[in-house]
Amino acid sequence: MIPKTFGKRPSGSILDKIKQSENFQNGIFKNQSSTPVKAENVSYFQMMKDFINKSKSTVPPVTLPSTKINLHTLPSDKPTIVWFGHSSYFIKYHGLTILIDPVFSGNASPFSFFGKSFAGSDVYAPSDFPEIDMMIITHDHYDHLDYKTILKFKSTTKHFYTTLGVGEHLKYWGIAENDITELDWWQKTTINNQTELIATPARHFSGRGIQRATSLWASFVLKMGAYKIFIGSDSGYDSHFAEIGKQYGPFDIAILETGQYNTNWPLIHMMPEETAQAAIDLKAKVLLPVHWAKFALALHDWNDPIKRVSVAAKKLNVKLTTPLIGEPIILDASYPDKEWWNL
Repeated sequence: MIPKTFGKRPSGSILDKIKQSENFQNGIFKNQSSTPVKAENVSYFQMMKDFINKSKSTVPPVTLPSTKINLHTLPSDKPTIVWFGHSSYFIKYHGLTILIDPVFSGNASPFSFFGKSFAGSDVYAPSDFPEIDMMIITHDHYDHLDYKTILKFKSTTKHFYTTLGVGEHLKYWGIAENDITELDWWQKTTINNQTELIATPARHFSGRGIQRATSLWASFVLKMGAYKIFIGSDSGYDSHFAEIGKQYGPFDIAILETGQYNTNWPLIHMMPEETAQAAIDLKAKVLLPVHWAKFALALHDWNDPIKRVSVAAKKLNVKLTTPLIGEPIILDASYPDKEWWNL
């Protein structure tokens, strides 16, 4: 009776593999640091009260501006990134196509009445994409792993790369086990002679039902020839950014979450000022702020994340790129930076 969109918990051989992970303790995955989902001094009653009294500007007042390009003919002499709002984006380099956390169903939840996408943020659809060589899923929350979207892409995606336990959802939805690679923190896989993917820590949690943390969450390091891209996923601020920066930095670009934060849950998402600092810790040449401009999953104004991170980046001398939805970033060539969010 449970809808398929909720997915399936790990079992069998993958559960046996999960139990061998040093990040899995007492039946659940753990962060490197203690990470309560909510602040210890905040009650659920207070959180509900804050939600009821949230800002009236969590949703944009008008349709968001965007641009739509032909993804099939997108040049790829240099790594090119196209952002689709929130944490969905496309990377192409020397013909290799990569899609991260695609959500194109119009909702960031299993229910159509909650988590609706902003007007103007859904200008792209799965039918607009070329064949995908690599789909990377950072964790199993609904705003990153979308059932309807996966069904649209499963016949045109060669291989899925994700974290321990998330593959169980994918197999349940009809994707062949041989087409899924699941990684633990610090594990790596070779894609071709110039491309490598490494799963790295993040400070977050997982879960599509009542029980949390039965699958892992991660950031990723993507090495493509001489280029290195940091795929940040959802994460609270912690020492892992400096650890990753020391081991794999500098990065040509860091794609980091900058939204859905609140002082009621300060450890599972970064404040925008922390995002700018994380870019420094990673030794990133450029910061692309994501996890905003598509869904209202927190209580802040819809454009508060980009306003705050822009101020922080300028103060800390961090180079920022702020493309429209659908506007290409070309590493070493083009970094859009218009303040388009002042609608």
